Amino acid sequence: MERFTISLDENLARAFDELIAERGYSNRSEAVRDILRARIEASRLEREAAGHCIANLSYVYNHHERELAERVTQEQHAHHDLCVATLHAHLDHDNCMESVILRGSTAQVRSFAEGLMARPGIRHGALNLVSAEVTGQTHAHPHPHPHPHPHAAAPEDERVPPHGHYRPRS
Repeated sequence: MERFTISLDENLARAFDELIAERGYSNRSEAVRDILRARIEASRLEREAAGHCIANLSYVYNHHERELAERVTQEQHAHHDLCVATLHAHLDHDNCMESVILRGSTAQVRSFAEGLMARPGIRHGALNLVSAEVTGQTHAHPHPHPHPHPHAAAPEDERVPPHGHYRPRS
């Protein structure tokens, strides 16, 4: 492990120590490592639009907005290859929050998220990207499959290609 020394003015050091206490770090080194990892990852994601990611898109919208919920759902269905799951929460009489788990190429995920957040009636949107390696590994399911796997029974030229698994980069 490499060591380095930094100098902070008193106000910044005090604010940093408060952050450390709030977040439950046991020392400054742990906090600095996490801050550096987060900033390096954010910078890399800005540069590498062609890589793959997993992401959480969260937004708040007024469910009384004319047909907005239906349009959002249609958009998610149109991008079913990116949308893994959606959590919907009723905040009050007028507002709902949704969190959508996404996975795919960073460029496609970002484009989908930005398009959805730009829709009229959607507010307070935020996208949290985590870069991921796509592994082509296949796996066996340890349980019997009572449900059909159409890609396995389809003729060779109509089969769905093997799917990849996403693993966050360290």
